[in-house]
Amino acid sequence: MATRNDLADNAKKTSIGVLQGCLTDGVDLYNATRQAHWNVKGPSFGSLHLLFEGFYTTLAEDIDLLAERIVQLGGTANGTSQTVAQGTRLAPYPTALKDGMGHVKELADRYATVAKALREGIDATDEAGDADTADILTGVSKNTDKALWMLEAHLQGDR
Repeated sequence: MATRNDLADNAKKTSIGVLQGCLTDGVDLYNATRQAHWNVKGPSFGSLHLLFEGFYTTLAEDIDLLAERIVQLGGTANGTSQTVAQGTRLAPYPTALKDGMGHVKELADRYATVAKALREGIDATDEAGDADTADILTGVSKNTDKALWMLEAHLQGDR
């Protein structure tokens, strides 16, 4: 789509591609986090249920930022179930899982994958000359790294 945004066309193209990949993964991670929130069981149910709710609330805000930046650059943000299913870089989430620590481990794996892709996207968009997209990705990366840290803290200890 035409836009008056004066960012170079190659920077827009690079950023739209990076953002779409991160949006796709973000929507998939949002859905996995909701799956965990709805189905978690076990002795840590209460705290994990609330933790996962906080995560998907943050993810909703973050994926909205990614989608809006795509459109600002003249692209089309694609977040349909079909687009996400075809394009996600995340492993399928085990839908029969109930165990709290099992959910923590599965989510930690996916948050780590998304965090890595975000950091790669920061570098790619910065190198392409789009500091604004790199900044948006940096904010999302900070949120993702924080969630990963919280998940990993549950996996450490006297177990």
